[in-house]
Amino acid sequence: MSNTSPYHRSPAPPALSRRDFLWQAGGGLGGLALASLLGTDRALASPGKLTGCLHHPPKAKRVVQFFMAGAASHLDLYDYKPELIKRHGQPSDFGEKVEAFQNGLGPWMRPFWDFRPYGRSGKMLSEVSAPLGAVVDDLAFIHNMVGKSGVHSAATLLQSTGFQLPGFPGAGCWVSYALGSENDNLPTFVVLPDHRGFASNGVKNWDAAFLPSQHSGTIIHPGTANPVADLFPGKGAGLLRPGSEPATQALLAELNQAHAATRPGDQRLEARIRSYELAARMQLAAPEALDLQAEPAHVQKLYGLERGPQAWAKEINEAEETFVFGQRCLAARRLLERGVRFVQVWSGNDNGFPRRNWDSHEDVKRDHGPLALGMSRGIAAFIQDLKQRGLLDETLVVFTGEFGRTPFSQGSNGRDHDPFGFSLWMAGGGMKGGTVHGSTDEFGYKALENVSTVYDLWATVLHQLGIDHEKLTYRWSGRDLRLTDVHGHVWKDLIS
Repeated sequence: MSNTSPYHRSPAPPALSRRDFLWQAGGGLGGLALASLLGTDRALASPGKLTGCLHHPPKAKRVVQFFMAGAASHLDLYDYKPELIKRHGQPSDFGEKVEAFQNGLGPWMRPFWDFRPYGRSGKMLSEVSAPLGAVVDDLAFIHNMVGKSGVHSAATLLQSTGFQLPGFPGAGCWVSYALGSENDNLPTFVVLPDHRGFASNGVKNWDAAFLPSQHSGTIIHPGTANPVADLFPGKGAGLLRPGSEPATQALLAELNQAHAATRPGDQRLEARIRSYELAARMQLAAPEALDLQAEPAHVQKLYGLERGPQAWAKEINEAEETFVFGQRCLAARRLLERGVRFVQVWSGNDNGFPRRNWDSHEDVKRDHGPLALGMSRGIAAFIQDLKQRGLLDETLVVFTGEFGRTPFSQGSNGRDHDPFGFSLWMAGGGMKGGTVHGSTDEFGYKALENVSTVYDLWATVLHQLGIDHEKLTYRWSGRDLRLTDVHGHVWKDLIS
């Protein structure tokens, strides 16, 4: 296949060594990515810097994405609609046919919590979002998001990969592919799932798909006895001794390299070898990075961890959400400051009933109350912690979900799915805090003109990292594919 873009990288042909191919690639994002993959080859970019091979000077070095799986209600958190209070209980009528996912076409329903203004910007937040008031002037809200589907699986894939169908790389995979690692001893892309399980689609949300496999997200469970699965030998590995490990690794490396030499151009073997090498290096680096108890008492208190782990009740509760979400936020900060490029923090899972996620068809107050307070406290602590460490300016914080929830009721206390108008926010990494982009209608149901999409989100994220989203491509099945597909505009009014 011909290479039509200077920033496109295809697998090296068998006749060329990887090092020769790097030099023939002639720089650009492909060269930078290969330089990172080669580990010791730093000719194209200085260690720890994102300059030299990017499309423009970056505002951010790293990204953290907070994903509220199940779809948080924008109307009950941060998209204030007085009209819903005025019309509460009245029959909902748009004067047109309205699509509902579960026939949730009840009367208009006011927010479940009162709102009040916060910060110099006067941004209206609800009572369960109140902890975000401490950092609200750092947040840039996008209130005119629209999606393509009201189905959780498709909508979650769209927000996490840019496509509704499986088989496409997660956003963190693209960032890993483009920029590589700042720390060769830790993964470039880390996923911190909800402690109850995965969201819709599971690992498909962060799988590398057709990108080289080493760019897939690495799953870590902070605060557990075994945060990284299979990192150390199990109890049954009685024959293994610490002194024999270097020799074992050397033998495995020799066998792997001999095997790969007979199969040139097979990126799966290369990725497997690199995953083994990374696992060996992580045996030293990961325990230190995930040692949350090493933090001083005042930092643990900031994140809500001062009480320590509890024997949690079966029903969802505020104390549990504050502790477990705070753990993931603190772990994210420790990983980011040690060079992890992209961290994804999930809240909510796809299993069980009654629901323990944001999919509040039956009772918004029961579900959103503990989840929102835990999330708000954890993220507020995370942003404050980044600021006091001087890291917020170079860390892009993204808060998303798959869609919003309806302004009319489902049953007596629930809300249905709403992909026609919802919200997200961003902070740090060169974003203008205390600003708002776009709006929904007076009911919070539909986004108004000049709507925003997930393609605009990822175009903006890549832009802040110094990448032109139209030039970051990978040839697959005869097409130069990219995270933003064939769409996307940078939110320039939100960039400082």
